[in-house]
Amino acid sequence: MTDGPARIPAAPVHNAFTRWLRKRMGAMLLALGLLLLWEVAVRVLGVKEYLLPPPTRIWTEFTKRMPVVMDGAWITTQEILGGYLLAVVVSIPFALAVTYSRFMENAVYPVVVFLQIVPKIAIAPLFIIWFGFGYTPKLLIVFLLSFFPIVVSSIAGFKAVDPEITDFARTTGANGWKLFAKIRLPQALPDIFIGLKVGAALSATAAIVAEFVASDRGLGYLLLQYNGNLDTPMVFAVIFVLSFIGLAVYYTVEFIERITIPWHTSQHEAHTTSQ
Repeated sequence: MTDGPARIPAAPVHNAFTRWLRKRMGAMLLALGLLLLWEVAVRVLGVKEYLLPPPTRIWTEFTKRMPVVMDGAWITTQEILGGYLLAVVVSIPFALAVTYSRFMENAVYPVVVFLQIVPKIAIAPLFIIWFGFGYTPKLLIVFLLSFFPIVVSSIAGFKAVDPEITDFARTTGANGWKLFAKIRLPQALPDIFIGLKVGAALSATAAIVAEFVASDRGLGYLLLQYNGNLDTPMVFAVIFVLSFIGLAVYYTVEFIERITIPWHTSQHEAHTTSQ
């Protein structure tokens, strides 16, 4: 019983990366095909550049102002990673507390649900008033948007363990820590990673929302600036860079999932598909 998921060795990192890359090859080729179609359609139909510039024009303008955009990208990336990692560090222990404590589940968790319902764009100005225009309010906005999906998925995972399995484990002399490390945590990891991926997808949106409210740096600030100047190629360039950052965070979490729980059914199916 205790030799279940933990017994199966994780695949080497390079093999896992190769399988992951092979699985995403179709999406990459599709993206390239859409860009090519975009380029041809814009030029054939004669669409004005300020409405929809071709990808080659976007790339040309981006290379001209790459240092400015990359500087903003670094600032926004720090906000995304800081808020997201804070959400991970706080949400999983909180989910454990809700799972094991009736008081936390009945009294504290409903308050968290209520706070999650409040639109974050509505409370962002309050963070500016309380913490100023620096890094802290943006960190908190990213944290708030990433926190709740991770909490919900983690609670579902920790509560999904079959009681018969835990009862049987207790008959073998397993204590609370062994039950958690050998049964509850491995069984909860697939659900936890679902929340982690949803939180990662939301983190980039949260950072831009925070920068829209009040910022003089970052991709959100550049996006507002270029949009105000009707510099459509650079608007698209900033959107592409932001999307790349968000995808990088998301797929990093997905890759960690692949090497952390290779025994899970979803990973087996992915491995079979890639072959």
